[in-house]
Amino acid sequence: MNNYPSVTLLISTYNWPEALDLVLKSVLNQSVIPDEVVIADDGSKDETKELINGYKNIFPIPLRHIWHEDNGFTKTIILNKAIATIRSEYIIQIDGDIILHKHFVKNHLENCNKNLFLFGSRVTLTKEKSERILSQKKSNLNLFSSGLKKRMRALYLPFVYKTRKPEKSVTGKLRGANMSYWKDDAIAINGYNEDYLGWGFEDYDFGLRLTFLGKMPKRLKFTGICFHIYHKPSILENPDKGNKIQNKTVSERIIRCQNGIDKYLT
Repeated sequence: MNNYPSVTLLISTYNWPEALDLVLKSVLNQSVIPDEVVIADDGSKDETKELINGYKNIFPIPLRHIWHEDNGFTKTIILNKAIATIRSEYIIQIDGDIILHKHFVKNHLENCNKNLFLFGSRVTLTKEKSERILSQKKSNLNLFSSGLKKRMRALYLPFVYKTRKPEKSVTGKLRGANMSYWKDDAIAINGYNEDYLGWGFEDYDFGLRLTFLGKMPKRLKFTGICFHIYHKPSILENPDKGNKIQNKTVSERIIRCQNGIDKYLT
């Protein structure tokens, strides 16, 4: 019997229920099911709520929907609100356009360590492939599926990964779309920095502060595989402000942000 910590799968989403449908299908196909799924919803319309309510009827575990009103891109805020409600020891975090390999949750759990946080890459789907699977409502993908970019990222060799060492520092490859960490560590750094509004910077800043806390980043490779549904590339919002905040985090080696999760803790 595996001695895994209790785990929550945290999914961020915004107004794309068709993609979230495929994500939740892939959760149901996991070889190891998390203890709960929490959806951090940055203000989606009723279609997303209706989708989630439908899945609640068939999910074998709690499926919770944390929502706030749409006020633009405020992902840092809704993630903090969601994380504050989580009681599991460990959190695996993805986005609402990420289809999971069947061993995704298992891979994160079997590689978790009190001294680490984990992050992985995404196999990108072409626009045509994405449109096809969205219309067919099918989430079965693997190394040999058509329409994959960076196909080798779908190569599943978990025994090779066992020899991989942690990174010396957090890298620009860190994405909240494939990341896991201890709940206590997230609280220790005061969660996401809500001074970041608009897309960009927030996940990297979160990872930086985990490293300043003393946690080593370890990149998942040949394991923890996931597939990213195509959408138009996001554009950095307010890059000058974002760079200023991030430079301060680096220069002062800030561990605990000021504007974070503590306001939601009870």
